[in-house]
Amino acid sequence: ISRVAHGHLPLVLGGGHEVAFGSWSGLARHFEAQGEARPRIGIINLDAHFDLRDPRHVRSSGTPFAQIAAECHARNWPFRYACLGVSRASNTRALFTRARELNVLVREDHEIDALRLEAIVRELGRFMARCDHLYLSIDLDVLPAAEAPGVSAPAARGVPLALIEPLLEAVRDTGKLRLIDVAELNPSFDIDGRTAKAAARLIHRLTLDT
Repeated sequence: ISRVAHGHLPLVLGGGHEVAFGSWSGLARHFEAQGEARPRIGIINLDAHFDLRDPRHVRSSGTPFAQIAAECHARNWPFRYACLGVSRASNTRALFTRARELNVLVREDHEIDALRLEAIVRELGRFMARCDHLYLSIDLDVLPAAEAPGVSAPAARGVPLALIEPLLEAVRDTGKLRLIDVAELNPSFDIDGRTAKAAARLIHRLTLDT
């Protein structure tokens, strides 16, 4: 994570989304080393799942953002989390309740369409304006199964690339993006390299002008 200190934009490529806790932990150590007392790190997760399951018994790809919330609480740091592309069918009521308790910005997959996209980009902009730094995490299962079959839980609906890209561009253009991770790519399950190509395109959009 010392790359951040030299103005670079680290990109983490992972399998399971448990990589997110390691990504955030490295970023947190960087800001502590820089002497930032209460950094406002905005986490933007493009994902069909909240990944807010209780980590006290088992830590997994379903717990990283709950772990981060606990770390923020222990450090007396604000926990700022936006989860876009959530599938109601793939998350329990308890997870939606937990998201409300943590004041998570939530947009479900069916809400992200061409008619509402501009309003969602503005809403995301307001979220990012209240942050000093941004950490973007992309779980490829946010995409429809036809675009990203090579994930552990292919989406029955998902949010198409054409609607994801404007969200990424809004994040990129703030100048606050410090870290990106891309999770859930499993080449063994991929078909014709579709998921890998989708991931490459998303990364290209994010790094185009950096």
